[in-house]
Amino acid sequence: MRRTPTFFAPLLLGFAVSACGENSPGSRAETSPAVSAPAKGVPPRVAPPATAAAAAAPSAAQGGLQGGSDDWRQVASAADASLLGRLDQAWRMARAEAEAAGFASEVEALGPLVDPNAALPDRLQPPPGTYRCRTIKLGRRGEGTGLAYVDYPWFACSVETTPGGDLVLTKTTGSQRTQGLLYPDTDRRLVYIGAQALSDAETGFPAYGDRPERDQVGVLERIGQSRWRLVLPWPKQEAKLELLEIRT
Repeated sequence: MRRTPTFFAPLLLGFAVSACGENSPGSRAETSPAVSAPAKGVPPRVAPPATAAAAAAPSAAQGGLQGGSDDWRQVASAADASLLGRLDQAWRMARAEAEAAGFASEVEALGPLVDPNAALPDRLQPPPGTYRCRTIKLGRRGEGTGLAYVDYPWFACSVETTPGGDLVLTKTTGSQRTQGLLYPDTDRRLVYIGAQALSDAETGFPAYGDRPERDQVGVLERIGQSRWRLVLPWPKQEAKLELLEIRT
C-alpha cells in the first residue's frame, strides 16, 4: 500500500532557497549560480520495487522517497496519470491558442523547446549540479482568462541524487518553485512527479498528494547538448502547457 510521500526529509530542505520575484514575465534574467561539475559514475535511479516486507519497513530503511518505488504509476494519482495520456492534445491546443492570440513569432523563436518531437534518446538524466532554468506557459487554463503566452526570465534549478538513488529536480528560485522526483519511463523521456511552492512565505515544498491543487506530473526530455525541458500538460494553474527549459 502506497504511503503518503514526503519532500521534507532533511536532505531536501536544503535545496529550497529564498524566492525571487517571478511575477514580471520578460524582465531581466537573474544571474544563476555556477554550474557544478557533473558527477562521474552517478547511477540511475534504481530503487527496487516495493515488496510487502519493504512496505512495512520505515522509509529510511527503503532508502527511497515517495514510496520507494521506481515505477511512477505506483505514485501518481489516476487523475494525474491521465494528464500524461493527453500530452499530445495539450501540445496541439496550447501552441494553437498562443499563435492565434498573436504570439506566433515568439513561439517560433523558441525552436526545439516547443517542438513536440524534439526529444532525443540517451543521456536523459541531467547530471547532479546547478542549472539555469526558465518557464514558458502556452494556452489559457480557462476560457477567456489569463494570457495565452507568457515567458519568464532565467532562474536557478538543481538536480540531486539522494543516497537512496532518487533523482530530485528542484526549481530553487522564483515565486513559483517546483520539486519532484524523476522516474524512468521510455528511451526518450523520464516522468516527473512533484509539487509546487508559491510565494516568498513558503520555505518548503508540499508533499505530492497532500495538496492536489499543487501537484504536478510531466515528462523530462533531453532536447540538445546539456539542454532539457520539463513538459507539464494541463497544469493546475494558468496554462494548458507549461515548459521548464533547463540548461547548463
